[in-house]
Amino acid sequence: MLLSMTGFGKAVATIPNKKITVEIKSLNSKQLDITSRVPAAFREKELDMRNLIASRLERGKVDFQIYAESIGAETTVSLNIPLMAAYKSQVEEMARTLGIAWPDDWYSVLLRFPETVKSELPAALTEEESAALIEAVKSAIEALMQFREKEGKKLEEFFTAKIGNIKALLGSIEPFEKERVAKIRARLEENLAKIDSISIDNNRLEQEMIFYIEKLDVNEEKQRLAQHLNYFMETMDNGHGQGKKLGFITQEMGREINTLGSKSNHAEMQKIVVKMKDELEQIKEQVLNVM
Repeated sequence: MLLSMTGFGKAVATIPNKKITVEIKSLNSKQLDITSRVPAAFREKELDMRNLIASRLERGKVDFQIYAESIGAETTVSLNIPLMAAYKSQVEEMARTLGIAWPDDWYSVLLRFPETVKSELPAALTEEESAALIEAVKSAIEALMQFREKEGKKLEEFFTAKIGNIKALLGSIEPFEKERVAKIRARLEENLAKIDSISIDNNRLEQEMIFYIEKLDVNEEKQRLAQHLNYFMETMDNGHGQGKKLGFITQEMGREINTLGSKSNHAEMQKIVVKMKDELEQIKEQVLNVM
């Protein structure tokens, strides 16, 4: 099963007087790139949490956040009253100097000033808090991995449909190949017939025509493209961690489709090639999301 690099996981741990919320979001990236926003009280565990994330997520641009809120009767938040008094004194002085009225609601004014509310965080986490934090991180990671699996299944269905479309388009080329050879031959003979001043060696002409038409033969390209299409499906069935390999296969598919287009020399075949390119581009865009 494929895994997508896109995912989201959230977990909440509740301990006495505190609720810890962990959120992890991931997007596609060539390597693992972790951005974290962790409260100061939890910084001592940040390396352990990063290692947990790296061991499970492997690749992707990861945004990791932790929120903590007090839910008990006891609080570590206090008002900085001396600072608020200083702010109030300055506002009164400003009002007298400018000749304006004092505020009607001193509470809302003073609480908007910086550092009027202090949060006294504990110097170190307790064992209970550490254990709850790590469990919440593990749960968030598992939720994200489940999200990745669901997205991976959607990608499998998408790729299967698109590869099937390219196979169908590849099969539709055959009738135009025979028609194309006949048209090319007729055009060459018609143009040569218009030249009256030269004599033609029919045997040599036949050889040259065969050589020219063989240069436009697309059987090898068709066979190689068919092999690449099958290889893509086989690789997809091998499980997660195949994203880069699938990307390389799409590059090979693109080369064969481009050669088909340059050799086609037929309007209907070129239309089919354009449709194949469109299907392949959609595959390439989504392969970037595969682990």
